[in-house]
Amino acid sequence: MEGLFNSIKKLILTDTEVSHMKKPLFLIIFLFLITGLSAQELPYKSIMAAPDGYSMPKVIARMVDGLGYRFYWATEGLGERDLVFGPKEEGRNIKQTMDHIYSLSLMVLQSVDANAKLDFAPIEDYELLRAKTLNTLQATSVKLRSMADEEMKDISFRGMPLWNLINGPISDAIYHTGQIVVLRRMSGNPMNPKVNVLTGVTGN
Repeated sequence: MEGLFNSIKKLILTDTEVSHMKKPLFLIIFLFLITGLSAQELPYKSIMAAPDGYSMPKVIARMVDGLGYRFYWATEGLGERDLVFGPKEEGRNIKQTMDHIYSLSLMVLQSVDANAKLDFAPIEDYELLRAKTLNTLQATSVKLRSMADEEMKDISFRGMPLWNLINGPISDAIYHTGQIVVLRRMSGNPMNPKVNVLTGVTGN
């Protein structure tokens, strides 16, 4: 919550403005913003509707949607204890794994949309990191759905063809999302058992 507070403060106020603002007024503004942010439903609570027809970009978009749905539920409801849980000697904890998946999602979007404005800066706040990752995946899927087959030849990842984008960062992000599922179970906070990756709909 502190990380989210600092993010909001940077967006709307300077430290000087906060110090001169009456505390009750600032508290009202802060609570209003928090309520507004929490009311915004993140993408991939359910998988996006399947595209009409089949094409190369639409198939890849569906792969991204599958990742988005898995990531949404793999990272839903994590606490501070979960975020720092991970291998003791080496390897990433859950928060660090989320950081890596976010970077991978940005790489994928960058590959399919050269005009996308990306920010690779580290994100400390868990909720903000989760939201940005999901929104990046959604933006990637939407862009792919708008593309024609002939445009796919222009897509490359670090100078390598489209195939390397698929077996590289897209597959890697799915793999690491599975790691989060395992780690959170080990930390005592398993993923919602009603998640259905086949249908892309989670039961009540």
